[in-house]
Amino acid sequence: MLQQTENETIAESSYRRIRADIIFGRLAPGQKLKLDALKESYETSISTLREILNRLSSEGLVLAEGQRGFQVCPVSVADLREIAALRLLLETHALEQSFAQGDMEWEARLVSAHYKLASLERLMATGDASRAEDWKRYDWEFHQALISACGSKLLIETHSVIFDKYLRYQMVALSYRGDVASREHQALLDAALERNADAAKQILAAHIEGGVEHALARGLLKQDS
Repeated sequence: MLQQTENETIAESSYRRIRADIIFGRLAPGQKLKLDALKESYETSISTLREILNRLSSEGLVLAEGQRGFQVCPVSVADLREIAALRLLLETHALEQSFAQGDMEWEARLVSAHYKLASLERLMATGDASRAEDWKRYDWEFHQALISACGSKLLIETHSVIFDKYLRYQMVALSYRGDVASREHQALLDAALERNADAAKQILAAHIEGGVEHALARGLLKQDS
């Protein structure tokens, strides 16, 4: 029984590592995922790797190509717009529920998450991108904290999956947007503490659309035919 638990832990750890490497761009969009190379990098068996890659395929992060193997899902303008629209839909709904039900502990989580994010945004503003991954993790934590009192585990989990896909675009195609993003995060925090859902939804829409337009302006995404 202990051995089975250890094996499950190893498989889950490898899954999390590969998934993070895709989201943070260390495994690049369109990159072929050769099992022999992955076996060496992640110290995981071929059979376990197949299970992991099929699992990631069901999440839309990996393409299963039949006899040709696997590759990291490519990125595109249309995909980014679709992911952004779905993120906005989910986060707006969850945000409204969270504002209505959030208590003092929720406020404390939110303030703490914003403090970490703001600290990293100040670092990014100096041109220091050495902690870019931490910056985006804290971004994720802040937006998760924002909706964490919505009362639906399924909604939170679904939002997390979509946010991770959006996050991959941020790592691949986006860069720090400067003070505008920081001001939007501060405004979201203020609206949350005031329980002003209408204002928060407007800020969030501008925040997400601003990220999309920033990506398109950089010209790093493939235009759809």
